[in-house]
Amino acid sequence: MALQLHNTFSGKKEVFTPLQENRVRMYVCGPTVYNRVHIGNARPAVVFDTLYRVLKTQYDDVVYARNITDIDDKIMNTARENGEEIGELSARYAQAYFEDMHALNTLQPDVTPYATEHLPEMIAMIESLVEKGHAYAAEGHVLFAVQSMDDYGKLSKRSLDDMLAGARVEVAPYKKYAGDFVLWKPSSGDEPGWDSPWGRGRPGWHLECSAMIKKHLGDTIDIHGGGRDLTFPHHENERAQSCCANGVDFVRYWMHNGYVNIDGEKMSKSLGNFRMVNDLLQQYPGEVLRFALLSAHYRSELNFSADLLDQAWRTLDGLYGALRETQNVEAAPADLSDSAFMAALYDDLNTPIAISELHQLARELNKADDADKPELKGKLLAAGELLGILQLDAEAWFKQSRGGDEISEADIEALIAERQQSKKDKNFARADEIREELKAKGVVLEDSREGTKWRRE
Repeated sequence: MALQLHNTFSGKKEVFTPLQENRVRMYVCGPTVYNRVHIGNARPAVVFDTLYRVLKTQYDDVVYARNITDIDDKIMNTARENGEEIGELSARYAQAYFEDMHALNTLQPDVTPYATEHLPEMIAMIESLVEKGHAYAAEGHVLFAVQSMDDYGKLSKRSLDDMLAGARVEVAPYKKYAGDFVLWKPSSGDEPGWDSPWGRGRPGWHLECSAMIKKHLGDTIDIHGGGRDLTFPHHENERAQSCCANGVDFVRYWMHNGYVNIDGEKMSKSLGNFRMVNDLLQQYPGEVLRFALLSAHYRSELNFSADLLDQAWRTLDGLYGALRETQNVEAAPADLSDSAFMAALYDDLNTPIAISELHQLARELNKADDADKPELKGKLLAAGELLGILQLDAEAWFKQSRGGDEISEADIEALIAERQQSKKDKNFARADEIREELKAKGVVLEDSREGTKWRRE
């Protein structure tokens, strides 16, 4: 079964073949850490975490890098407004990002490079570009000369004229061509800066990723991922810098996830409809957010809404319900290699189809004879792990908070004990009253020969 991935560069699905046999190098653009991240920032983290999990089933040597941009004008402006040091601000929000992504069950990347730790590599790349005639210095700036690259614009499928017409480009007298972009810019006395051959300054955003990739993953990598909004100008400019500096092809497979819309509208500052991950985590478990993000194919737009989250929660309840009913069954080792579930993931990470196969496994487990349950449970758990879900104990899943003012677990257990005693005392009216009281507080009781279980709804 061959893994196929959609390559933005070619515009079609291609069989994935790494540059070196059994060795994969993948880079995904991480956050600029000046604020908490919104759900749109979380989508590439979840999508490419899932791809990382899938790649590790096929290849022994997979290295996944996701950077932290900790020097940027947005960071500088926010730090200035807050009256704090830039390093303090960026460190605080980098840690917040790690916590949010951990809550979404994303694995820790193998490499997490910080931009500020790679200034020597950035300066060396600029020097190489200047030496090769692809960049020039002007008034303390160094700019990439886009006209020096024959196929600039090929990734985003834009001509130079189209780019100038459709993008906001900085008109500056020191530019030889309006579309040239900054590799290095001067810093004033109160701005962060580093010494360089062109004076004290700081790097351009696009350059940072190129330099970090070269240092940690090499001149050519297998997969470069990120949101569709990064295709131009960020990834187009990354490609230009790296191809021209390194003299070889930069990325073999470019992958981009679609936008996240909020209640049918594009998420934007002007509409004020950003949904911060941390705020959502106060109302929903991280697995619910992750499941919702995987419910649509990664290349399609995702309409994020309360209805989507509630549906995701109910769906996970059903999957966890199958595990709860078989909690005394020991899962057998699972082989998913020839399954319809893996076929869906190998088909350009088709998570909606994979999720439908997950439902089928749960249905089979619910109806299975005792002899078949260990194998089916093992497959359900293994499939869930590849999607980054079903990571909790089933009992713990149903007992976790569901937002709002809720009755505590201790109070629930106390009422259940009182109900059991009421039954022994033949006070069935009080027993029924307790059931209804708990139901009104979002707690459902399930009686069986093994005792009483409960879950929040």
